[in-house]
Amino acid sequence: MVRVRRGAGRLGCLITLLLLAGVVYFGVNVGEVYLRYYRYRDAMAQAARFAQTRSDDAIRRGLANVADSLGLPPAAGRVQVRRTNRGIAIEATYIEIVELPGTVREFEFHPRVEHP
Repeated sequence: MVRVRRGAGRLGCLITLLLLAGVVYFGVNVGEVYLRYYRYRDAMAQAARFAQTRSDDAIRRGLANVADSLGLPPAAGRVQVRRTNRGIAIEATYIEIVELPGTVREFEFHPRVEHP
């Protein structure tokens, strides 16, 4: 007995795979934005840990270089450094733009670290 197979099962699988590929493709774009944010915040935390041996200008220059090497917008390199009797606070604000299907999304980040 010969069975006739319909192609509907394969077409449904193909559509599912295409949708999954689209989600992964655009998810990677958004994921990269957050990965750069976490790397930048980590660099800020390291700068705060060693702040006793560096001037505020040296910290700003170093973090501006890190922001540039990560491919962050120029605003990320404008770092604010505040020293108090208790420690140091380093922060910045920047916006990353990601193009998604049918829309452009802006992600606003405010990395901030404090070290006693």
